[in-house]
Amino acid sequence: MTNTTVDSRLFEPASLGALRLPNRLVMAPMTRNRASADGVPQPIMATYYAQRAAAGLIVAEASTPNAVGQTYPDITAIHTGAHVAGWRRVTDAVRAEGGRMFLQLQHGGRVGHPDNSGLTPVAPSPIPLPETVHTPTGPQDAVVPREMTLDEIRSTVADFAAAARNAVDAGFEGVEVHAANGYLLHQFLARGTNRRTDAYGGSVARRIRFTVEVVRAVADAIGPERVGVRIAPGLTVNGIDEGDTEEIYPALVAALADLGPAYLHVVFADPDQPLFQEIRKAWPGTLIANPVLGWGKPLPADGGRRQAERLLAAGADLISLGRPFLANPDLVERLRIGAPINQVRDHGLMYTGGSAGYTDYPTLAATAAVDHGQASESAAL
Repeated sequence: MTNTTVDSRLFEPASLGALRLPNRLVMAPMTRNRASADGVPQPIMATYYAQRAAAGLIVAEASTPNAVGQTYPDITAIHTGAHVAGWRRVTDAVRAEGGRMFLQLQHGGRVGHPDNSGLTPVAPSPIPLPETVHTPTGPQDAVVPREMTLDEIRSTVADFAAAARNAVDAGFEGVEVHAANGYLLHQFLARGTNRRTDAYGGSVARRIRFTVEVVRAVADAIGPERVGVRIAPGLTVNGIDEGDTEEIYPALVAALADLGPAYLHVVFADPDQPLFQEIRKAWPGTLIANPVLGWGKPLPADGGRRQAERLLAAGADLISLGRPFLANPDLVERLRIGAPINQVRDHGLMYTGGSAGYTDYPTLAATAAVDHGQASESAAL
């Protein structure tokens, strides 16, 4: 293990609105299915997030703004008093360790199942997810979603605003609106999932309308300085086919910039990609970039530091990392001194509900204590 501090802008303090961040590393939102069946965060989640409070900012996992927005079993929500109380225990634990948190707001749209929510999923158009959906009894074929009515669109916008107010009541510094990864807002953006012929479908201007209305409502509810937006240009996860990526995002970014949110969060950002460069030039505020680390492959030996620094050099202000934070509660310190990192364990641990692969990843201090104990035992023999 290297014991010298790595000289990098990653460890410089930064500002995000009124927030002062001790470093430029953001823990990205990662759904880990540790809530109760009705979406209430459980005590183990407070432990998990508090372990990672050294991040400059934590963006907590996706929480649904209403019941029909639920995606998978045992994910968190933020539309009842019980949800607020459960999340308050988490934010209190993180704040006690000196951390700061935003909460990601996510509506699954067609990515859901009646066995998870008790309701038929809704979407911009009645086009089913071309994949199975995880349910309490295992993977099942996706169902055909109901096409949202105009009244349902308006009520969903209101649900996002109410969820943002709930998040602030739960102790979060702000919220991140999830417009990526093939969920509802992304479904409205993409031609492959949005076949509407009304004011929310067809042209790029109409397809970005729902996302802009959601962000505007959330900003009006809690203040734009408390709002971030996540986008994923060109990402095809969850069966998404945008069709005209190069036209969607310049228009969306310009419309969002007019609303003045605290940050824009770009998923799987490539500093060499012209669209990323265009977005950086067009976005007037803080840009969080999430590097490509090889999804489904082992983490790079440096924990993503080299890719993170490439994005900083390309104009990103903050860097979000997901799996490196999952497997390394003390990731900031490991990156700072160039220490080896833990690799992520089997993905099936997502649905176990316990501490394995969640709160039991070792820290450097814990590893050193074990090594010291073994050395002392050997010396006594």
